[in-house]
Amino acid sequence: MAQLLLVLIGALLVTALARSREIASPLLLVLVGLVVSLIPGTAELRIDPELLLSAVLPPLLYATALESSYTNFRARIRPIVHHGVLQVIATAVVIGWLAYVLIPELPLNSAIVLGALIAPPDAVTAAAIGRQLKLPRGMMTVLGGESLINDAAALTVYRMAIGAVVGATPTLAQGAWVFLLAVVVGVGMGLVFGVLAQIARTRIPDVQVATMLGVLVPFIAYLTAEQLQGSGVLAVVTAGLYVGHNQPRARAAGRLQEHTVWVSINLLLESLVFAYIGLQLKTVATDVIASGRHIGLLLVAALLLLAATIGFRIVWMFCSNYIPGLSHLLTGGRRRGSRWRRTTVLSWTAMRGVVTLAAAGAIPYTTGSGAPFPSRELIQFVAFVITVGTILVQGTTLPWLIRKLGIDDLDEAARDDQAEAGARVTATNAALRYLDGLTPADLGTEPEHFQRIIGRMKDLVEHQGMAAAEQVGRTPAERADTASKMFSDLRRDVLEVQRSAMADERDAGNVDDEVLRRVLRELDLHEAALDSSWRNR
Repeated sequence: MAQLLLVLIGALLVTALARSREIASPLLLVLVGLVVSLIPGTAELRIDPELLLSAVLPPLLYATALESSYTNFRARIRPIVHHGVLQVIATAVVIGWLAYVLIPELPLNSAIVLGALIAPPDAVTAAAIGRQLKLPRGMMTVLGGESLINDAAALTVYRMAIGAVVGATPTLAQGAWVFLLAVVVGVGMGLVFGVLAQIARTRIPDVQVATMLGVLVPFIAYLTAEQLQGSGVLAVVTAGLYVGHNQPRARAAGRLQEHTVWVSINLLLESLVFAYIGLQLKTVATDVIASGRHIGLLLVAALLLLAATIGFRIVWMFCSNYIPGLSHLLTGGRRRGSRWRRTTVLSWTAMRGVVTLAAAGAIPYTTGSGAPFPSRELIQFVAFVITVGTILVQGTTLPWLIRKLGIDDLDEAARDDQAEAGARVTATNAALRYLDGLTPADLGTEPEHFQRIIGRMKDLVEHQGMAAAEQVGRTPAERADTASKMFSDLRRDVLEVQRSAMADERDAGNVDDEVLRRVLRELDLHEAALDSSWRNR
C-alpha cells in the first residue's frame, strides 16, 4: 500500500509538471516510469490484473463516456463498428500469425492470444492523448468510439484462444455466440444501470447521496455484466453514454458536483495507469530472463511486431477510405478534400494501454491438464513492448504530424460559434417569453413589487445573453478588450475583496467559522460562474 501511495504521489507531481509545460502527461508519465524502473534497487510494482480491470478501468471508461456525445456517436456508428469490431478481429489474426512466424517457440494458439491482447486500441490512452492534442471532434468521435466498443470483439478472440490453449475446442459458432452474448448483455446491463443512475439523479433530493450512487454505477455495471458473461466495458460505456446524454435533465447542483468528482477521479486514475505502464519494464524483463529466453532476440521480434501493428492499421484505414464501397464508412461524403489527411492522423492514433497489460497479466498460469501455460512470460513481454512502443512512437510524433498536415478545428470552431450564438439567442428569447407570461399571482406578490422583480430579471437575462453573444467568434485578444470581460475582471476583484473582509471578520472574532464557510461558498459559486463563462473561450 505504501508503494502504491508513493507511485500515486509521484504520478500526480509528474502530471502537474507536464500540464505546466504543456506536455502530454501520458507520454511523460510512461517515460518517467521506464526510467524509474531501471534504477537499481527499485521494487517491482505488481498490481492484481483483475483489480485493474474491475476497479481502475470502469471509472476511467465511464468518465470518458460521460464526456462523449451520443449524437455524434450514433451519427458515426458505421465507421466506429467497422474499426472497433472488424479491424480488431483482423488485427488479432494477422498479428497473431506474424508472431507465430517470427517467434519459433510461440505456439499458434498462444500467438492468437497475443494478437487478441494487442488488437484493441485503448480508450483511456486515446481519450487522454487526443484530448490534450485537441483533435477535431469528428476524429475524436471515431477514435474514442472504436476504442470504447472494441472490447467485445477482442474479448471473443481472446476467450476462444485461451480456451484452445487450456484444452477446449471452440468453434466459430461458439465464438459468434460469445460475441453476441457479450454485446447483448453488456449493452443491456449498461442501459439498466444508466436508467437507474438517471432516476437517482433526478429523484433523490440529497445531491451528495445521488453523486456517490453515480460513482458506484461503473463498478456495478462492469461486475454485473461480467458475471453474466457479457462485456463489462460495453456495459460501462453504455451507462456513461446514457447518463451523459441526459445531463440536461439532471439538477444543476448535481451536475456541478458530478463534474468536479469525475474530473478528480479521472486525473488520479489516469496518472496511476500511465505510471504503472512505464513501471512494468522491470517486471516483464525479469520474468522473461527467469524463463531462460534470450531477451535480445525477443526484443527484436517484439519491435518487428510493433511495426507490423502500426503498419496494419495504416493499411486498413486507407483501404477503408479508398476501396470503392467502403469509403462511405468513414466519411459519409463529408470533407472529401481533406480525407487523406484525416485518415493519416486516425491511422496514427491507435495507442495501446493498460487493458492490454492487465489482460496479459490475467492469462492463467496453467492449462486444463495442469501444465504451464505455454509462453506466458513471452506474451507479456511482447505485449508490453507494443503498448509502450505505440504510446511513445505515435504519441510523441502525433503533434508534429497534425501540424505538418494542417489538421485543425478552425472550421469546426466557426460552426460551433455560429451554433452557440443561435442557441443563446433561442434560450434568451425563451426566458423572456416565460417572464412575459407570468402574473403577480404566479409569484404571490403585489403588482408593483412584481413589476420591479420582472424588470430586474429581464435586465439580467438580456445582459447575460448580450455578453455571451459579444464573445462569439472573437479572438482571445478581442475578447480581452470587451466591456463584458472588463466587467468580469472587476467582479472577480470585488469578490476577492469580500472574501478578505470576511476572513478579517472571522479573525477578529466577529464571525464564526461556520458562517464564514457558508458565505465563502456563495462567493466561490459566483466566481466559478465567471470562470466557466470564460473557460475555453
